[in-house]
Amino acid sequence: MAEHNELGKFGEELAVAFLQQNGYEILETNWTFQKAEIDIIAQKENTLAVVEVKTRSSIEFGLPQDFVKPKKIQLLVKAVNEYVISNDLDVEVRFDIVSIYKEGKEYKLEHIEEAFY
Repeated sequence: MAEHNELGKFGEELAVAFLQQNGYEILETNWTFQKAEIDIIAQKENTLAVVEVKTRSSIEFGLPQDFVKPKKIQLLVKAVNEYVISNDLDVEVRFDIVSIYKEGKEYKLEHIEEAFY
């Protein structure tokens, strides 16, 4: 597996653990619909959190969350609409980003709720 793929998988594992520690139930990871992939679908109370995980080995070229582009947002919206309909859910939907980057020897994690609409 390529190094960037391993870093991405590591970041998603960190994000899942973080969300679980903060009271979220993980419903799906790497859920796909057509050309879209949702990294994590989690639920806390009546809120469905659609979580995009961005992991970087440094912030030399910008913060991880800066790499979520409009096309990706459009695909996520389309995919979660399908997920909600196909699972007959009655929930509030929120789009979050979990940003992870290496600082020195440690990884910094930031959970950005309602990152976009």
